[in-house]
Amino acid sequence: MAGMKEIRGKIKSVQNTRKITKAMEMVAASKMRKAQERMRHARPYADKVRTIAAHMSQANPEYHHPFMVRNSDAKAAGIILVTTDKGLCGGLNTNVLRAVIGKMKEIESAGLAIEATAIGGKGFGFMGRIGAKVVSHVVQLGDTPHLERMIGAVKVQLDAYAAGKLNAVYLAYTRFINTMKQEPVIEQLLPLPEQPAGEDGKAAVKTSHAWDYIYEPNAKTVVDTLLVRYVEALVYQAVTENMASEQSARMVAMKAASDNAKTVINELQLIYNKGRQASITKELAEIVGGAAAV
Repeated sequence: MAGMKEIRGKIKSVQNTRKITKAMEMVAASKMRKAQERMRHARPYADKVRTIAAHMSQANPEYHHPFMVRNSDAKAAGIILVTTDKGLCGGLNTNVLRAVIGKMKEIESAGLAIEATAIGGKGFGFMGRIGAKVVSHVVQLGDTPHLERMIGAVKVQLDAYAAGKLNAVYLAYTRFINTMKQEPVIEQLLPLPEQPAGEDGKAAVKTSHAWDYIYEPNAKTVVDTLLVRYVEALVYQAVTENMASEQSARMVAMKAASDNAKTVINELQLIYNKGRQASITKELAEIVGGAAAV
């Protein structure tokens, strides 16, 4: 049996660890509420601009923005990967990275190269480890995402697509479902999908009627401006969804860690008490034995 001093040291160590995980759980819970509020405010705008852009891709034959045209001759595809900067959030990053690996294998099986943009330190490190071609990245976004910091890295992919170098651009992130559930999502950013995505991120039911719009001052000005907003809105929404998922996953992970630490403390305390009782019993036996010998 381990020495009493060693067991006391282990108990103290686990207690200190539990204090840290408990504090992190409370911090994550506080940040989670703000992140969820930011995410819910971004969703309606992103969903609406996604719907309008999808309808517009079929509505205006007189002007086709480069984002509306598929580059069939391109030899590469782009992936924008959104992950967290920090760890200790369960399997959040692992799940989305596993989904991205599957998508990369699918792209490579079609004979296309891959150009990646990483938003978040975990994704950037992962892409570097697997030897993927990272054309741009941005890390350390903090607790409040700012679009002007992200759009520079994303613009590298957009410019490459507009120049006809990329066959498609995909956006990978973790979608927030509820506090206990977050799911990895990979959606097509460019070219514009023919059908708008629904609330669950899947394509909506195809309608039988056609869409058309009146453009003022002209179609080129309106479409160019709208598609910039389209990309900005979807990237910003992906980051806010990922941040809300991160704080929720971290809160759950830290709660589980705190509960496990409490269980370990109880087990070590029981071992310590048994050892202490055995030591007292042994001393009493020695005293009684000595007295009997005298």
